[in-house]
Amino acid sequence: MVSRHHVSRRRFLGYGGAGAAAVLLGTGAWTASSSYAAPALRGNPFSLGVASGDPLPGGVVLWTRVAPDPFAADGSGGMPAKPVRVEYEVAVDERFRGVVRRGSVVATPELGHSVHPEVNGLAPGREYFYRFRTGGEISMVGRTKTTPAAWSSPRELNFAFASCQAWQDGYFTAYEHLAREDLDLVVHLGDYLYEYGVANNRRGVATDPKFHTETIDLARYRLQYGLYKAEAPLQEAHARFPWIMTIDDHEVENNWAGDISENNEDPVTFRARRAAAFQAMYENMPFRTAQLPSGPEVHLHRRLAYGRLADFTMLDTRQYRDDQPCGDGASATCTDRFDPARTILGEPQRDWVLDGFSSSRARWQVLGNQAPMGQTDRDPGPATEVWMDPWDGYAAERDRVLAEAQDRGVRNLVVITGDRHQNYAWDLKRDFTDPASATVGSEFVGTSITSGGNGSDLGTDGANFLAANPHMKFFNSQRGYVRVNVNRRRWRSDFRVLPYVTTPGAPVSTRATYVVEDGRPGVQEG
Repeated sequence: MVSRHHVSRRRFLGYGGAGAAAVLLGTGAWTASSSYAAPALRGNPFSLGVASGDPLPGGVVLWTRVAPDPFAADGSGGMPAKPVRVEYEVAVDERFRGVVRRGSVVATPELGHSVHPEVNGLAPGREYFYRFRTGGEISMVGRTKTTPAAWSSPRELNFAFASCQAWQDGYFTAYEHLAREDLDLVVHLGDYLYEYGVANNRRGVATDPKFHTETIDLARYRLQYGLYKAEAPLQEAHARFPWIMTIDDHEVENNWAGDISENNEDPVTFRARRAAAFQAMYENMPFRTAQLPSGPEVHLHRRLAYGRLADFTMLDTRQYRDDQPCGDGASATCTDRFDPARTILGEPQRDWVLDGFSSSRARWQVLGNQAPMGQTDRDPGPATEVWMDPWDGYAAERDRVLAEAQDRGVRNLVVITGDRHQNYAWDLKRDFTDPASATVGSEFVGTSITSGGNGSDLGTDGANFLAANPHMKFFNSQRGYVRVNVNRRRWRSDFRVLPYVTTPGAPVSTRATYVVEDGRPGVQEG
């Protein structure tokens, strides 16, 4: 029996027999039969929690991965090499008295025993609860929420965005606080994990030598995801809200660019690494079938609407970019960064973004972006010294995107960004080389969950950055996340920070609040 899920014939044939079956069984496109009964498992099969993602007005994708031993050295999660039936239920109440959808999917070894059932036919703007069952064991209960109807004009939207969670740098306490916020969804902007080996950590797990090597092959990527996703605060935040996700560099390797690795290894070898990284990413995140990788390629840029209040345009600034100009570091003399032929998005994705500017009817255009778009001058003197990896290394394309947003009449352009391990609120200028250039949008850069350790308020960069960048209105170098409230009149970003992450139990506070008023580009102190 085939469900309403659409999988193209071309794509189906591209996976080959066993691989195609694994895809269809794991996403619910084929109904699971009783022949896939779960074997007796030693340990909690839902040790990595549950999640939901990419909410739509009528549905959402659910996720779990059957892994009774997430630290099994072979990356199997402690599962035998056989398919296992997993049932799911969706209800309007936490006690599951009002079940509205139930079904079954199959967790296959080809996809790390992960499942991604896409649940449709739900009501828009409605809270739901879900859970999984296999082998007599029931998962934790997850809560999710569909988005408002496409034609509706919601009164407000509440969400948070986060990024950069190096396991070895601290505890995921920020997620404990995020899970208690009143949110409609969470946006994760990349560096969900770091590929580095972990040899010294206070939690004890990483003393095992299998965690010491750098993450390169599929088994090791699966193990690294197991290490991260075993953290209770992360599981709690996933179970509480639907997430919209993309990746940055560390899900594969630091500062990779297209087919070019950080250390310029053989492109064939690097593409094999990318394929392993992308497969493990899909296996461990609440992605739809549309985000299923095909070898070293994956389609991550996509657009999700929140009624007519906001459109989320999720970017991919890694897979299609040119190599960083003048090396991966910083430079005050690199002229190649202004080359109009250089791209961070790739031409097809850039055209898609610009077409979205013209076609969207949303009041707020939100770009989910990996590395800062605004100029980050590191020199408070007359020179302009910038890093080559973010949009500063691709200045002409940045200028074109921002100019087109203004020329195509985007009402409110707001970019939300990760990567930097620092909090910024700043104006986006049509031309950063001209101090008098028009402000055409706003950008909020969010700090890391843990990466960089405890941090401090201004850190070592704060004074220089504020002096060198007149478009920068706020700087902070603590850990945390950004909480956002959007209504028809204004956007409000609360920078939620923790005083420390290297020991557990840190409190959270709002360090600063900045707003954008409807129809008035640029950030203002709230």
